[in-house]
Amino acid sequence: MNNIFRYTSPLSGIALASDGEALTGLWFDGQKYYPHKLVEESIEAELPIFAQTCKWLDTYFNGKAPDYIPPISMQTTPFRKAVYDILLTIPYGQTMTYGEIARIIAEQQGIERMSAQAVGNAVGHNPISIIIPCHRVVGADGDLTGYAGGLDKKKTLLQLEKYSI
Repeated sequence: MNNIFRYTSPLSGIALASDGEALTGLWFDGQKYYPHKLVEESIEAELPIFAQTCKWLDTYFNGKAPDYIPPISMQTTPFRKAVYDILLTIPYGQTMTYGEIARIIAEQQGIERMSAQAVGNAVGHNPISIIIPCHRVVGADGDLTGYAGGLDKKKTLLQLEKYSI
């Protein structure tokens, strides 16, 4: 059974999910791919992982870069895991393009090229928003494109990190 905890951010409510040990999900209320059934069937709980994640979020929403990542666990494909691992390397206040991520994946897999659209699909399905910083991924020309939580939230998160938009 999954455990759930509600966090109130300056942008909207956030649902946190855990298997009891690690964070398995973090979604803005109403975001695209929000797992309504999972949230409805989960048990509300106060767990150490939720306290640790709330501390991380409090630090983040106070305009500071947290100095740790709470334990995370995801049930996902190897391709998506590779994309999320790259997202975790994007420094606070900086961005990377879908194409740059695609080039890294292609290099890791020893193939000539990888589709930026495939990367975009993986980024869009990120189950642990903010902590796995999918909001730091931008279009080839630096434009803000796609964000499951909404472009308004993506812009606000980047501004919070003092990224020039």
